Amino acid sequence: MHESQQAQDFFQLTPDQVLDALESIGLEPQAALLALNSYENRVYQFRDYDEKRYVVKFYRPARWSDQQILEEHDFCLQLVEHEIPVVPPMKIEQQTLFQHNQFRFAVFESKGGRNPNLDDKDTLIWLGRFIGRIHLLGEAQNYQHRPTLTLDSFGYQSVDYLLKTEFIPAHILAAYKAITEQLLTLCAQSFERFGQLNTLRLHGDCHPSNVMWTDSGPHFVDFDDSRMGPAIQDLWMLVTDNSDRQQWNHLLDGYEDFREFDDREMALVEPLRAMRMLHYSAWLGRRWSDPSFKHNFPWFNGVRYWEEQVLALKEQYALIQQSVSP
Repeated sequence: MHESQQAQDFFQLTPDQVLDALESIGLEPQAALLALNSYENRVYQFRDYDEKRYVVKFYRPARWSDQQILEEHDFCLQLVEHEIPVVPPMKIEQQTLFQHNQFRFAVFESKGGRNPNLDDKDTLIWLGRFIGRIHLLGEAQNYQHRPTLTLDSFGYQSVDYLLKTEFIPAHILAAYKAITEQLLTLCAQSFERFGQLNTLRLHGDCHPSNVMWTDSGPHFVDFDDSRMGPAIQDLWMLVTDNSDRQQWNHLLDGYEDFREFDDREMALVEPLRAMRMLHYSAWLGRRWSDPSFKHNFPWFNGVRYWEEQVLALKEQYALIQQSVSP
């Protein structure tokens, strides 16, 4: 299915369609739906007539196969079986993935919380412990259908896509091409110096907004980007200042209560950050035919965004150079 068609298909997902989908699996939702802040998928909070809150996620068509979605679901359910606080898809008649008309969807219990205080020592230790437990189970088996985080998939393919489009203004194109070539070369050298990289099943997008904190501790949500990758990928987005050794020490002290961390992976933090920057721009470009992206990210198609991107990528290049300097 072409991406532009996928984008239009989401606009057929009316409130009535959402309610019909929920009723088709035996739920009794109230008519009030609250759209949550999600762009890749369509996510709504609702209540049943017992006032219990749920979240329903409708998957973007053709992004993941059924097998890939079910692998993620199985991983979340395994984590729950090991008493690790994640929010898994609900099982209804032994199923977690459902389809109504052309839309695939899953339902979750709605659990609130706030973003964690990443400047607090105890919070970082607590987070580190749970991520260590997630990774201990994550390395017990590999994904068979979900992808692996690589420099090719997040870096080279992202840049290749953007250079073939008309998003980058003509007067910036040469500068963008030059800095991305230099940056990708430097990232490749970082991975080559590392050598054989162990990968495991990750959360994949473990930034603070995907950790809900309550007085009883954290719970992890939204494993939609889960994939194979290095352990450091689930840690670096939780450190507000990569140069702050104390933050890292607290996070890793908790992590190593359950799983040994390979300190050499610290050298991959800035390359992984660069890959995320490139992937993010390509993600916006690939979703640009979806009208919701034009509405929520109007700056993406402007000159200022790309000028700032060139500057940011140059700064990232300098950071990686500093991290590898003897």
